Amino acid sequence: MNHHPPFEQVQSSRPDFDSDARFTYTKTPQIDWKPGQGLNNLPGAEDFQASTPFREIDVDSLTDKGPLYKLMTWAITPRPVALVSTMNKEGITNLAPISYFNEVNHDPPMIMISVVAGSTSNGLKDTANNIETLKEFCVSMISEPLIEAANYSSINTPEDVDEYSLCGFTKRPSKSIRPPHIAESAFSMECVLAHSYPMYNDAGEHTATAIFGQIKRFHIKESVLDPKDSGWKLVPEKYRPISRLGGLTYARSTTGYELQRPVWDKVKDTEEVKAVLANPASKM
Repeated sequence: MNHHPPFEQVQSSRPDFDSDARFTYTKTPQIDWKPGQGLNNLPGAEDFQASTPFREIDVDSLTDKGPLYKLMTWAITPRPVALVSTMNKEGITNLAPISYFNEVNHDPPMIMISVVAGSTSNGLKDTANNIETLKEFCVSMISEPLIEAANYSSINTPEDVDEYSLCGFTKRPSKSIRPPHIAESAFSMECVLAHSYPMYNDAGEHTATAIFGQIKRFHIKESVLDPKDSGWKLVPEKYRPISRLGGLTYARSTTGYELQRPVWDKVKDTEEVKAVLANPASKM
């Protein structure tokens, strides 16, 4: 039984979307953090102490793996969302949002998506089926102005229904592959299939397919590129990326802070590092 109030009721109880919010940089959480310190001094950091209690879940002891979806999608966040555009052998396009997605390499440029199994004769959803058949796909990223339309692309339409039209997106022709990409997206990638790996549960059932795509061409709107940077940097306040959390929740990116990577040769002779190494803080 669902004890949650209707979605429309929940939405109406919340404050309006803050369309004036813009991406800003702040200082790091603790600018005087020291080597060996561990947690910073943010309020609530005590909840993350090594001594706080844990709940452990032995996956092999679970008879129902369904709740793991909820657990993992709420815990492994934020995740980018790929709007994946594919085409079947008849030339019919398909569009689907995939949140099992990320970059995995830059040389060669490579991304990975994972598509859960479908109810078709071969166990693949249209997205995976089309990629396996045509060996090509496009990924378009989602910025805030696209979010409602992008979410609508998750609708469970029949194969012959055009999600592009339902969402109001424009098909922009690709140049290296056949499937189009979304003209409204600020960042799209034309990909060819590099590898695909079916995944099976303990009962031997095909549950998902991991797909690795090698990027052959990028499409980036000039409006989101930093004109002062020659290395193709995207400006966060222009790009306005969204991310996926658990359940129905998406997230904005409105605040950032920068942390420099430590360089051993610069810190190895400092008194702080020497003190830590002389008295290791390992709690094992």
